[in-house]
Amino acid sequence: MQSDETTPLILPTTSAARNPQAADSASSEHSTKSRSRKALSVIMSASTFWKAGAIYGAAAVGLGAFGAHGLKRRITDPAKIDNWKTAANYQLVHSVVLLMARENPAASVLFITGMTMFSGSIYALTLDTERFRWMGPVTPLGGLCLIAGWLAMAFTKGRVRF
Repeated sequence: MQSDETTPLILPTTSAARNPQAADSASSEHSTKSRSRKALSVIMSASTFWKAGAIYGAAAVGLGAFGAHGLKRRITDPAKIDNWKTAANYQLVHSVVLLMARENPAASVLFITGMTMFSGSIYALTLDTERFRWMGPVTPLGGLCLIAGWLAMAFTKGRVRF
């Protein structure tokens, strides 16, 4: 079997090779790590990211429609309406990108985090600036996560596996 960047490499420790009890301990530790890795791979599977992208996309369409129709009854400031549109547009675009990046867990996690922080904070700040003032610094952090997601797609080419 050839090793590539996605093949895990597990080497026996020298103490495990010399001591059978240490070997049993190492085997148990490997089994625990294997179960943890398997659980993580289920959580971070392509189908999970596909579902998340579809849900975020549906939410973006709904929130965009609310911004175009229902929000105008509550908020009259055109700048706030534009902010809402920006949040919905970024969420929709990155939902589609998440569908495409579902095989790349690093990029997918960054896109989900970025959409939640970036768009979510803008939605909250648009609805009630005073109440959610503390979320102001969250918006640029979400933007950085979105940028990092794009960079993860550029430099990992799907090779990242958990």
